[in-house]
Amino acid sequence: MSHINVKENRKESITVGFLYESNKERLKLIPLTGDSGFTKQIKDKNLHRPGLALAGYVQLFRFDRVQICGNTEIQYLKDLKPEQREAAIKRIFEFNIPCFIVTNDNVIDDLFITMAKSRDVAVFRTLFETTKFVYFLSDFLDDQFSPQTIVHGSFVDVYGIGLLLIGPSGIGKSEIALDLVERGHRLVADDVVMITRKGEGILMGAGTDLVKHFMEIRGLGLIDVRSTFGIRAIRFQKRVEIVVELMDWKPTVDYTRTGLDDSGISIMDVQIQHIELPIFPGKNVTVICEVIALNYLLKHYGYDAAKEFAKRLEVVISEKNKQHDHRAIDYFEHDFE
Repeated sequence: MSHINVKENRKESITVGFLYESNKERLKLIPLTGDSGFTKQIKDKNLHRPGLALAGYVQLFRFDRVQICGNTEIQYLKDLKPEQREAAIKRIFEFNIPCFIVTNDNVIDDLFITMAKSRDVAVFRTLFETTKFVYFLSDFLDDQFSPQTIVHGSFVDVYGIGLLLIGPSGIGKSEIALDLVERGHRLVADDVVMITRKGEGILMGAGTDLVKHFMEIRGLGLIDVRSTFGIRAIRFQKRVEIVVELMDWKPTVDYTRTGLDDSGISIMDVQIQHIELPIFPGKNVTVICEVIALNYLLKHYGYDAAKEFAKRLEVVISEKNKQHDHRAIDYFEHDFE
């Protein structure tokens, strides 16, 4: 199993203010405490429901996470007697909490807001119901805290399959990507590809904010793929599914001929299909890249050409061993076309 040597980067924290600015429109967040607590750090991508902490059990209280108060927590506080409610609110604010988010457009107790301001803790309200809100916010935090790395190569969406072209500088990665774009495929990133590990075994590739969909073609210079070929020629992110490593042809190297042995490569501990593609003048690498993508689709839907050919070969050998006549074709019909 091959590996791409990469430096893995991971965010240590984000601020409450960044969370708000990034999601205020999408998640309809309304600040109830002004800009209090916006500089506080969020260091955990997981969310927490503080119901047990409000009830007095704080031994396992994950106060370092974003706290989500839904119908259960709000109704619990409403059902308490005034002195019990005050004690519950004071108890929970003894901890260094990043922020609270109240879902379902619930109205929070005034004492809760006053206490939050005094402890510099942000409180937000959203119209979203708890389950849907937790899903969306968890996805955002998972993205923010996901490990990332940078790979030198060209990343293209070919027939819906993410092909990452890698290889030594000057071998023609950008030229091949440009040819694929001209044939109707979509450029994701060129030269600098930002790869993020999402969930279990999923790698997402995108360009950097600076480079985006610009390409450098030696002898020509920089071109803007979006302006030149239109919006249909680009996409902003794509799952990395195949790594195509371009290399100079060497007659002494034994390259795969059948494709029966699938080769893999590891990027941030995620295994991706790996194809070593030797190139030389006159070889149509663009068409081969298209066939690589189509062949991947066939395998995804249960058809493996190499295995199918191997099965046919075994049947033919078995049948021919039982016969004396070893003609390639038993009967050649006349051609009347």
